[in-house]
Amino acid sequence: MNWSVFEGLLSGVNKYSTAFGRIWLSLVFVFRVLVYLVTVERVWGEDQKDFDCNTRQPGCTNVCFDDFFPVSHVRLWALQLILVTCPSLLVVMHVAYRKAREKKYQEEVGKGHLYLYPGKKRGGLWWTYVCSLLFKAGIDVVFLYVFHAYYPQYTLPSVVKCRSAPCPNTVDCFISKPSEKNIFIIFMLVTAVICILLNLVELAYLVIKRCSECMESQRALTARPEHDPNWANSSSKQKDFLAGDLIFLGSDTHPTLSPDHPRAHVKKTIL
Repeated sequence: MNWSVFEGLLSGVNKYSTAFGRIWLSLVFVFRVLVYLVTVERVWGEDQKDFDCNTRQPGCTNVCFDDFFPVSHVRLWALQLILVTCPSLLVVMHVAYRKAREKKYQEEVGKGHLYLYPGKKRGGLWWTYVCSLLFKAGIDVVFLYVFHAYYPQYTLPSVVKCRSAPCPNTVDCFISKPSEKNIFIIFMLVTAVICILLNLVELAYLVIKRCSECMESQRALTARPEHDPNWANSSSKQKDFLAGDLIFLGSDTHPTLSPDHPRAHVKKTIL
């Protein structure tokens, strides 16, 4: 693994995240990814070889292992961690796309801005960030359901009963290190639940913040009439500019539209 590239990706994701997003990122990569890489793979490393049944019937042990472990915990966690971290990288890619468009716009036009702050969560970037939160929370919920479907009690017993062919009768099969495995299973489940709660809290924070900004902007627009000469330079007007995904500053080719009479400038031109 190229850790310099990995560190660059993490710093980019951390830069454009909220405080809740930074906590989620630390929890994922410290308590989930590192724990998985350092300990979990070693605990489940020789799982099938250490699975022992009290019979010498050829094929019985393999069939019983497949019945009780249809999908390995390690592979499910690996897939879960890969999928749950991908949406955060989409936010970084969206910011890079906006910066590239801003650079191209500056080269072609030479004045004004296409995006005032490319990394600010406005317009399309806000929706990308919100969708990434929903996607991350949804992935963790789906994998919790998958674990429950394959292992209803989540934890592993010390001994399992197997009656599958070609076993001659009901045989007892013994799982290697069940107590140690149960500790890591519970740990991974608890961290997944905490990550889901953090995603939901961050989602609620973004939606409430956005709604409050919109309400504040509407109140400011209502309190300050459009014929006021200072209305266009007010802070509420600047917030209204920033609410869109694209803005144009310092350009005469994109006139400001009045919120109540959006085509007023067209009528004046015709007259």
